[in-house]
Amino acid sequence: MRTKPCGLEMEFSWAIGQESRRLLLSLLFLAAWEAGSGQVRYSVPEEAKHGTFVGRIAQDLGLELAELVPRLFRMASKGGGDLLEVNLQNGILFVNSRIDREELCGRSLECSIHLEVIVERPLQVFHVEVEVRDINDNPPVFPAAQKNLFMAESRPLDSRFPLEGASDADIGVNAVLTYTLSPNEYFSLEKPSGDERVKRLGLVLRKPLDREEAPQIFLVLTATDGGKPELTGTVQILVTVLDANDNAPAFDRTLYAVKLLENVLNGTLVIKLNASDLDEGANGNIIYSFSTDISPNVKSKFYIDPITGEIMVKGYIDFEESKFYEILVDGIDNGQPPLSGHCTVMVEVEDTNDNVPVIEFKSLSLPVREDAPLGTTIALISVSDRDSGANGQVTCSLTHYVPFKLVSTFRNYYSLVLDGTLDRESVASYELVVTARDGGSPSLWATASVSVEVGDVNDNAPVFAQPEYTVFVKENNAPGCHIFTVSARDADAQENARVAYSLVERRVGERALSSYVSVHAESGKVFALQPLDREELELLQVGVSARDAGAPPLGSNVTLQVFVLDENDNARRCCPPPPPSPGRRPGAGGAVVGAGQVVAKVRAVDADSGYNAWLSYELQEAASGGARSAFRVGLYTGEISTTRALDEADAARQRLLVLVRDHGEPALTATATVLLWLEDGGPAPKASSRRVVGPAAAEAALVDVHVYLVVAICAVSSLLVLTLLVYTALRCSAPRGEGACVPGQARLVCSSAVGSWSSSPRRRRQRVCSGEGPPKADLMAFSPSVPDSGDREDQQLATADSLSKVSL
Repeated sequence: MRTKPCGLEMEFSWAIGQESRRLLLSLLFLAAWEAGSGQVRYSVPEEAKHGTFVGRIAQDLGLELAELVPRLFRMASKGGGDLLEVNLQNGILFVNSRIDREELCGRSLECSIHLEVIVERPLQVFHVEVEVRDINDNPPVFPAAQKNLFMAESRPLDSRFPLEGASDADIGVNAVLTYTLSPNEYFSLEKPSGDERVKRLGLVLRKPLDREEAPQIFLVLTATDGGKPELTGTVQILVTVLDANDNAPAFDRTLYAVKLLENVLNGTLVIKLNASDLDEGANGNIIYSFSTDISPNVKSKFYIDPITGEIMVKGYIDFEESKFYEILVDGIDNGQPPLSGHCTVMVEVEDTNDNVPVIEFKSLSLPVREDAPLGTTIALISVSDRDSGANGQVTCSLTHYVPFKLVSTFRNYYSLVLDGTLDRESVASYELVVTARDGGSPSLWATASVSVEVGDVNDNAPVFAQPEYTVFVKENNAPGCHIFTVSARDADAQENARVAYSLVERRVGERALSSYVSVHAESGKVFALQPLDREELELLQVGVSARDAGAPPLGSNVTLQVFVLDENDNARRCCPPPPPSPGRRPGAGGAVVGAGQVVAKVRAVDADSGYNAWLSYELQEAASGGARSAFRVGLYTGEISTTRALDEADAARQRLLVLVRDHGEPALTATATVLLWLEDGGPAPKASSRRVVGPAAAEAALVDVHVYLVVAICAVSSLLVLTLLVYTALRCSAPRGEGACVPGQARLVCSSAVGSWSSSPRRRRQRVCSGEGPPKADLMAFSPSVPDSGDREDQQLATADSLSKVSL
């Protein structure tokens, strides 16, 4: 039978078989289940055979049969051993071994087996109480099989002679005893009173004794219990009739009640008894002693002085061992024959707070994941105290300022649950201390500690020290050389913190990035797979990804700005002169360059971004006496063009200073100096019947003008890397072979103030002048934009020559 703790108790006979009673029990069972608060209760009689059905525990706890084994269903009994067992196939609780209620609970009115049912995944605990019902399996038992009584023949009628009653190990009606005395003419039986603590059973003299007529009387005392079927016990009483002593000792009280604290010292006085005898001499001298019917336990705890009648403690008095002691005392005089008086001393032991609470961790679920939800059960804790009353009432507390709390679940059971968020990267483990304190005065307390480890989850991506790195590599490096090492840190642990590096693939021109570089997955070392050529590739952007081994994995990226540094690895050479252009001839007067003609383009690059990389160009005015400059530069294009037509009246040497300024705060600047020489190109071309207009006319105007460029590059307020290329499509006016110049070649001259230049149609080198002010952290470069010269071969040569290398 199963109920819930709602004050409803149901008992029924184990042998009920009628369908009507089963239906009634089912209805009562359902009502108890609906009214209960969560505890399952069953009932089983003691001495039930192995395999006796107790209850469908899995069904009553709401568990599926299929999940009992996977969820690690287990059952523990508190003090019940292996008396009960569960069949994991059908979820039935059955009797596993013999249950003896008297052995299990003694004479306690309530006897239950408390079961703890624990299932994992998720963790749940259930409390089941199985009541063990008493059956009448113990007959009444007297202290001895025979009792001898000595009575003087002079004892008056109605004299009382106390007897020790029988005891029955059963409880309830099974332990209610009735006594009967065998038929005789001398004695009647005095039955016990309603005071259950004292068995006032005795013989009452109804007929005067006559030793000469009946020196001995044989009686049989029978005790019958109230069980069905009833059981009996007997004791034989032998009454010996004596002569002499007329008065027996008499105590002033027949019952003494004494309270005694537990843990008192040996020798502590319990009570001093006093008996009197009206006789004189030896017949009036009284000797005190414990009755022969007293239990051995009382004799081991107490001592009585035979002369004074003082009862003292001689053993350890423990409330948890026994709460009452019944001491039977006889006072016997020295008469012949001796007479005796009797009394009972009831010693009630009072509890003191002498037991420290006991803490026990029933189950632990560790470690606790840092993403565990609030309310997650971490441990089940039971506390107990052997004391009673307030001394045995235990309260639990937990270490302060931790993300956990204790929740009372059932009686002295607590659950340790999560009460806050966890972050393993902040706190990897918690040392929790559970304190159990009883209600005594002063109170006693005990502590138990548990280390709660926080399990890691992959909630942190690998992090690089900075989002971008600048790397400088000289060209013509050896294949497989190490150029840089990236490193990312992951705040997680174990697999979640194991970082693997990989290349972020992309296209570099027509080739894949992985054909240039590779990344070692474990060390993060970046290797150049082939020699780099600055004339082919000046800047290589390498993306590296760092991924951890978590599930799912997290990652981050970093960019390497790999600048290829120049080496002097190209020799000078000249290109062959192009064939003469049709319609051109030397010797005529100077030609004129028209207004608005673009003669060069300066382009600057700033490695910054946003406003810091927004560049503007301006032409610094030279001291010209107020004359208008023949050139100007585009504010944002960098194109250098004429503001008016150029002719022989203009100075043969033109010096232009171009200033480049970014929009940062503060703004950084750089300057480039361009020197132009103008020469007469010879006779003007013949007039044509077709009028040339537009770009063709401008090109014709440029044919007979030689422009020689001198480029000087310096840095102002920053360290700049500058590249400037000016392309000219103008032809030399000197005949071939006279050494004036090679057609299609631009002569480049640098003054000693800015370094030396080498000029070649295929490669141009330069040095960098150191400017004033602190160095600039980024890279700024000048490169030209080549205008269309009208001569495709010269244009291709100039375009191929537009890449210059810079060595820092």
